[in-house]
Amino acid sequence: MNRETFLIIGIVAALGIITAIMLASPAEAGMLEEAIAKTPQGVGKGMIDPKAEPGFLGIPGAPKPFWVYTILWGMWVGWIFSSVGAFGGVMAGVGHITVFGLADYGKTFKDTNPTLNKLLTDSIRVCNQYLVGLSALISSTTYYRMGRLVLPLGLCLAGGGILGAYIIPVLTAGKINLSMYVGWFGIIVFAVAGVLYYETTARGQASRKAAKAATKAFEDAHIKKKSSGATSKEDDRTHGVHVTKMGVRKIVFTFYGVEFSFNPLWPIIGGFVISAISAFIGVGGGFLYVPFLTSVARLPMFIVAGTSALAVLISMITSIFTFMFIKSVPVDWLLIGTELIGIFVGSILGPVTSKNIPEVWLKRLFVVLALYVGIGYTTKGFLGYSVLPGM
Repeated sequence: MNRETFLIIGIVAALGIITAIMLASPAEAGMLEEAIAKTPQGVGKGMIDPKAEPGFLGIPGAPKPFWVYTILWGMWVGWIFSSVGAFGGVMAGVGHITVFGLADYGKTFKDTNPTLNKLLTDSIRVCNQYLVGLSALISSTTYYRMGRLVLPLGLCLAGGGILGAYIIPVLTAGKINLSMYVGWFGIIVFAVAGVLYYETTARGQASRKAAKAATKAFEDAHIKKKSSGATSKEDDRTHGVHVTKMGVRKIVFTFYGVEFSFNPLWPIIGGFVISAISAFIGVGGGFLYVPFLTSVARLPMFIVAGTSALAVLISMITSIFTFMFIKSVPVDWLLIGTELIGIFVGSILGPVTSKNIPEVWLKRLFVVLALYVGIGYTTKGFLGYSVLPGM
C-alpha cells in the first residue's frame, strides 16, 4: 500500500465521521429532549432553569466554555497525542471533565435525573473520541509519510480493536454514572503510569536493546544534525520503516538499520483488550497502546506514536459509530467544532517537534501527567473529592 492509497483511506474515514454527524442527529435530539423534560425545573442543584442561557448540548444553565479556550485546549490535546501517540484522549477527558466543568455539572443530576447524568457521561466519552479521532487521522498520515509508522502492526492492533470498540459501547451506554466514570478513568491512567515508570528503570531498559539502538540512530540523524543545519528528510525516506517479510506467524521490518519482528496474533489480542478498556472510559487507547508497543513489542518511541495513532483512528471510528447509531448518544457539535480547529493545528506540530525531543523526555512527560491525572481522578470518583488541585 503506497502513501497515496493510505491518504485516501484517511479521507474516506473522515467523510464517514461527517456522515455520522448528519445521519445521527435526529435520534440524539429526541433522546436528549426527553431527558431534559423529565428533569425538575428550577434554579437549585440538579434542576434546569428554562430561562437560563443554553450551554453544553443546548441545556439551559449548562457550562458554556469560551471558544478561544476550547481551541487552545484542542491544540494541547493534538500536540501531545501526535507527539507520543498517547494521552490525547486522557487530556481530552481532562478538558471535558475538569477544565470545562462538564462532569461536576452532570453529577448534580445523579439523584434528580439519573438518566440525564448517564447521558452526559456518554456524551463526554464520545466528545473525547472525536478529538482523538481527528488527531489520529492527521498524525498517522503524517508519520506514515515520514517513514515512522509500522503499517502491518498498526492494522493488526486495529483489527483486534474493532471488536472491543463495538462491544463496550453496546454494553455500557446509558449505564455508567459520572462518579463511576471519573473513578475508573483515574484507576486505568494511574496503572499505566506504573508501567511507564518501570520502563525508565535499569531493568526495564535492559530488555529494550534493539529499541535503544534504533532510538540512538534516529537521534543521531535528527537531533544532532540540527546543529549543523543538515536536512533529515532523506534519512526518513531511506532509513524509515521498511517491511522486509510478511507471514502469518512472523512479520519483520527495519527502522534505521535495526531489525524488529512480531507475531501478528499478539497485537490482535492486545488491540481487542486495549480498545475495550479505552472505549469504556471514552478515550483513544493510545495511553495503553504506547506501553504495549514499547514494553511488549519493544519498539522505539519514534515509531510508536504513528503506529499507535493508526490503531486509535480505526478504533475511534468504530466506537463513535456504535455510540451514535446504535445508542443515539448526543454530542455538542459547537464545542467539538472549535476543539477540532485546535486539534488540527496541534496534530500537525506534534510529528514535526517530537523528532527534536529526546525519547526519555517524552516518556517522563507522559509519566508525570499519568500520575497526576490518575491520582486526581481516582480520588475524585470514589471519594467524592480530588486530593490534588485542579482535578
